[in-house]
Amino acid sequence: MRFYESELDIMKVGIIGTGNIGGTLARKLSAAGHDVRVANSGGVEGVRTFADEIGAEAKDVYGAVAGADIIILAIPLPAMRELPVDLLDGTPSEATIIDTSNYYPGLRDSRIPDIDDGMAESVWVARQIGRPVIKAFNNALAYTLAELGKPEGAPDRLAIAVAGNDARSKQTAMELVNQVGFDPIDAGTLEDSWRQQPSTPSYCCDYDADTMRKALAAAIKGTAPKKRDQLPELFGKLGPNPSHADVVAMNRKTNSVDG
Repeated sequence: MRFYESELDIMKVGIIGTGNIGGTLARKLSAAGHDVRVANSGGVEGVRTFADEIGAEAKDVYGAVAGADIIILAIPLPAMRELPVDLLDGTPSEATIIDTSNYYPGLRDSRIPDIDDGMAESVWVARQIGRPVIKAFNNALAYTLAELGKPEGAPDRLAIAVAGNDARSKQTAMELVNQVGFDPIDAGTLEDSWRQQPSTPSYCCDYDADTMRKALAAAIKGTAPKKRDQLPELFGKLGPNPSHADVVAMNRKTNSVDG
């Protein structure tokens, strides 16, 4: 679904990871007319059925990023270590690289000491791949991204935070956010992206633009990890099949400064 008339030209978009976030972005960006190539850990054949379904090209990781204008990394943080060291050798230096990942140690991810010591997650990703990245699409739930996008200017349109250091790449990422149905909010530099990490006030709460800005500003550094580590217990209290509304309500209560 095309949510608005994009200022972006048709772009070559390489997406590594076809889970809830990567798959949804691939579907929406392909529907918007972009030249989308997708790759996952299953190789070309492992992603072919999905690619054919959405009108994208099935590639290995090298093929997905070769010559791409935009690269979206939608894989768990520890998997960044497994990417080939020469993966980006064939990509233009001006390519926009978007990191959608979140860190869940003990729940899904192995420990990353630098992040545990306070490094912003996407700063760590940038160091792993040796290229600047933009942090985006990480502070919306998968259901939100797939189902709750609205046309530009629509009442109660939800917002997604975008952080990064390169103004041109950040603008490109913000236009993509807008194109898939959400108000893009400039969340500052990549070093500031800790404000949109798991269990911060802005994280996965289905906020509109004004509330998102206030939530980003309200974040207190160092307080989110303790809340994040309580998630297994909190989800357990919601039961085996919580609704989207239940999860959002839990996040709003738990992630708030007073939560």
